[in-house]
Amino acid sequence: MRIARQMLPLLGATIGLLLLFRLLVPGFLQMENLLDLAQQISVNAILAFGMTLAILIGGIDLSVGALLALVGTTTVYLLSVRGGESQDPSWLALAVLTGLAVALAFGAFNGVCAATTRMPPFIITLATMLVARGCALRFNAGRPMHIPEHETLFLDLGNGRLWEVVPVPVLIMLGLFALSVVLLHQTRFGQYVYAMGGNREAARFTGIPLMRVEILVYAFCSVLTGIAGMIHTSQLYSAEPGSGDGFELNAIAAAVVGGTSFTGGRGTMVGTLLGAVIIGILSKGLNQYGVHFSLQYIVKGLVILAAVYVDVRRRH
Repeated sequence: MRIARQMLPLLGATIGLLLLFRLLVPGFLQMENLLDLAQQISVNAILAFGMTLAILIGGIDLSVGALLALVGTTTVYLLSVRGGESQDPSWLALAVLTGLAVALAFGAFNGVCAATTRMPPFIITLATMLVARGCALRFNAGRPMHIPEHETLFLDLGNGRLWEVVPVPVLIMLGLFALSVVLLHQTRFGQYVYAMGGNREAARFTGIPLMRVEILVYAFCSVLTGIAGMIHTSQLYSAEPGSGDGFELNAIAAAVVGGTSFTGGRGTMVGTLLGAVIIGILSKGLNQYGVHFSLQYIVKGLVILAAVYVDVRRRH
């Protein structure tokens, strides 16, 4: 009941934005436009689910944007070097698993460093962000790599539609949302996450395995980033080594707007999803209304500032 009450302002903001852009943008609420909006939201929402866990334990992950690009370039590179004109599901599976393994390795590294050293997660993930971006730029001398046309299964990951209606990325997003909700709200692991963010020292004295939880949080965040990277790469029809720039800020914005506290220990996946929806509606609505991209940044910044201010006032 308490969570439901907390979601009411977010639901009100979502409905208000939809009605606003319905007046400003003709056809904004048409089904095709809403499906396109949902497809655009999917990547940021998936990133935000992992970012929420990181923020809940009092950390952060700045590497998600660069890691998204690295996973995409790694996967497409493997698909490209095979050659041939026919699909090979086993090779596609190998390429996808390799991309996810790269993401998992970065996440595990972030988690181990955060758990075993006194370095702030901000600095750790800033460093791995630079490493991941540099690795992505090493592929194909920094030039885009096009996805082979015969890899239709991979292209459907970001562009396919179930029954020619529901975008596949939206289905993946909803599946990962359900998994994240169960993980955070229905398991002991989720209780540990909230306990760590609420009071780390108290959690330590109660016997919670802080190191294991922190490593798992960053690993889960990076695996979700890997999935989002493949969807985004598929949507672009090519691997862009420079893609994902600023995506970490959008993910943080979705989590914070959704009610996740930067001090840790408070937040929900439902709120994060609504936060991603609000950010997505703002981006698409302002873009379709013809607002210059520079002003869009200003609006998003003010929205994030307002969300953090509300959180601070609520805590006090």
